[in-house]
Amino acid sequence: MPIYNAPVEDMMFLFEKLRDNKNYNEIERYKEVTPDLVKDILEEAAKINQNLILPLAKAGDENPAVLENGVVRTPPGYKDAYKKYIEDGWTSLSCDPKYGGQGMPKTVSAFFDEMLSSASLSFKLYSELSIGAYNCINHHATDEIKDKYLPKIVEGKWSGTMCLTEPVCGTDLGLLKTKAVSQVDGTYKISGQKIFITSGDHDLTENIIHLVLARASDSPAGTKGISLFLVPKFLVKEDGVIGPRNGISTGSIENKMGIKGSATCVLNFDEATGYMIGQKDKGLNAMFTMMNLERIVVGIQGLGISEIAYQNSLAYAKERKQGKTNNTKSTNGADFIIEHADIRRSLLNMKSIIEGERALCFWLSQQTEVSLHHADEKIKQEASDYVSLMTPVVKSLFTDLAVEITNDAMQIHGGYGYTKDQGIEQFYRDNRITPIYEGTNSVQAADLVFRKLSNRNGNIINRFLEMIKLECQSENEKIKPFTKEFNYYHDLLSKFSNWIEDKNKTEKDDVSAAANDYLRTLGYVSVAYAWIKVLEASYKNFDENKEFYEDKISTAKFYFEKVLPRSEQHYKTAISGSSNIMKFKFN
Repeated sequence: MPIYNAPVEDMMFLFEKLRDNKNYNEIERYKEVTPDLVKDILEEAAKINQNLILPLAKAGDENPAVLENGVVRTPPGYKDAYKKYIEDGWTSLSCDPKYGGQGMPKTVSAFFDEMLSSASLSFKLYSELSIGAYNCINHHATDEIKDKYLPKIVEGKWSGTMCLTEPVCGTDLGLLKTKAVSQVDGTYKISGQKIFITSGDHDLTENIIHLVLARASDSPAGTKGISLFLVPKFLVKEDGVIGPRNGISTGSIENKMGIKGSATCVLNFDEATGYMIGQKDKGLNAMFTMMNLERIVVGIQGLGISEIAYQNSLAYAKERKQGKTNNTKSTNGADFIIEHADIRRSLLNMKSIIEGERALCFWLSQQTEVSLHHADEKIKQEASDYVSLMTPVVKSLFTDLAVEITNDAMQIHGGYGYTKDQGIEQFYRDNRITPIYEGTNSVQAADLVFRKLSNRNGNIINRFLEMIKLECQSENEKIKPFTKEFNYYHDLLSKFSNWIEDKNKTEKDDVSAAANDYLRTLGYVSVAYAWIKVLEASYKNFDENKEFYEDKISTAKFYFEKVLPRSEQHYKTAISGSSNIMKFKFN
C-alpha cells in the first residue's frame, strides 16, 4: 500500500508566515483562529487521513461501489470510516456555526481538502459534494429550507449532489430536457434523467439532497429558462423526520477508469417532488455558487494526488538501486536511482510545482474569505474578481500538472509502477478525471479568455498583473535574481494578455486556439508570484529553521530555472494563430 504523511509542517509554514493579506486579517470572525488551533486541527486531520482513510483507496479500487437490487452499496470499510468521519465533525469544518458547523476559514479547510484528496479521492467525493450543496443552499434558499436541510447536511447524516449533466448535454446546459411542473402547493414535479452524478446514490447517509437543474413548463428555451430545485431522495416532513421515498431511482453506476469507490450514477427522476431554490429561470446563477467553489476544490484534488505521488516516488528512489551514476565512486553494485540526474530532475519538478501550487492556493483561500466576509463592499468585489480570475487557472493547471506528476511517478517506479501491486498506477487513474469533470480544462481555458479577464468592473487581468508586480519588488538582494526572472515572464504575460485582448476584437478563433496556452502561462507566472512570497518569508525567518528554509530556497530555484520557462514556449505557440488549424482538411 502507498505511504502518505500529511505535509503539516509546510501547511503551518503557510498559515503562520504567508497569512499576510491585510483584508483577510481584518475579518473579525477569524481572529480567534490561531496557529495553535490550526496546528491541532491539522495534526488530527493527518491522523484520520493516514490511519483510517488511506487504506480505503485500495479497497475502493479493488471492490468498487455496486448497484444491487436497486440499492447502491459502497466498498468495504466505507460505512465504518464514514461514521467515524462525521462523528469527529469533519463535514462541519468550514460550515456556519448557526447550522452546527465549526466556522473554519478556507485557509484551514483547503488543507484538509488536500489531505483527503491524497488519502482517498473516492471516499472524499461522498462528502465533498455535500459541502458544495451546503454552500449553494446557504446562499440561495429560503430560511425555511435552510433550517430544514442544512443542520443534517452539516452533521453529515444527509449528503448532497449536483445534478446538471444529461445524455444530450454536458457543457451546453441550454439543451437540457429535465422538466419541472408546478403544483398547487408550490412544489414542482421533476421528471428527466441525469448522468455522471458523483455520489448520486449510496448507503452512507440517511438521505441524499439532490440539487437539480430543470426547466419549468412555462420557461423559455436555452440557459435563460433553467431553474434550480432541491429534490430529496426521501421526502422530509415538516418536523424534519424522513418520510417516504421520492420519485428518484438509480439506473446504473458508471464503469470508470478510476475513482472506482465513488458511485457515479445515472439518476432517473419520475415526477419527483422538488422545491425551487432561488429565483425562477435563474438556476444557473445559483448553481454556479456551487460549481465555482467546486472547481477550486477539484484543483486541490490534483494537488493532493500529486503530493502522495511525489512522496512515494521519493521513497522509492531512495531504496531502489539501478545502474551507475556519472560520478559514481563505487566499484561494485548499483547506485540508488535518486543519485541519477534525470530522476532528481523529475522529483524536483514534482516538488517545486506542488509547493508552489500549495502557496498559490493559500493565497487564493485568503482572497476567497475576503470576497465572502469583508465588511467593505469594494474590497469584497476586488477579491471576488481575483477569485473569479484564478478559479479556472487553479482547476486546470493543478489537474493537468497532476497528470504529468502521476505519470512521472509511474516512470520513476518503472515496471513496478505499472503493476497494481504498488498502487502507483491508481494515482494516475484516479486523477485522470480531474481535468474532465466540473467543466473540462479546455472549457475552463475558454471561460478564462472570453469571460474572466475583464468584466463590468473593468480589466481584471491588468489589475492582477499590477498587484503581483508591486508585491514582488523586493529589496532583499538575495531575492533580486528571482524577481528579475519573474519580471521577464510577467512582462511576457502582459504582452500575451494584450494580444488576447486585441484578437478578441478581430479573430476569435485565434483566441480559442490560444486559450490553453494562455491559461498555462498565467498559471506558471501566478505560481512564480507565490514562490516570491515564499522566498520573502524564507529569507526573513531563515535563522528559525535553516534546514527547512534552505530547502524552500533550493526548490524555488528549480522552479524558476526549469518550470517557469515553459511560459515562453506557450506564448510563442499561441501567437502563431489559428489559420492553419481552421483551414486544415481532415480526411
